[in-house]
Amino acid sequence: MNLDAVWPLLKQDSRDWLLANNGDTLSTAVLDDIARVNGSVPSDAWWSAEKESDGFHLSDAGIDWIEAVANGEMPEPRSDR
Repeated sequence: MNLDAVWPLLKQDSRDWLLANNGDTLSTAVLDDIARVNGSVPSDAWWSAEKESDGFHLSDAGIDWIEAVANGEMPEPRSDR
């Protein structure tokens, strides 16, 4: 599922956290919410969390997408993984 489809299905708390902490290690609550919406935390989506030593992070493209939303923009939907 693409981020533009996942975004409106996330709990408001998760969206708020992502906007306020964009680029940070994803919290357990946000990971759980993504899994609730998507069935799992995707490993092959263009925006998907990348496992690093300190936890999961969004890809650079995912961070940019959320930054655009934070700036009041609605980025074009992406179909690539």
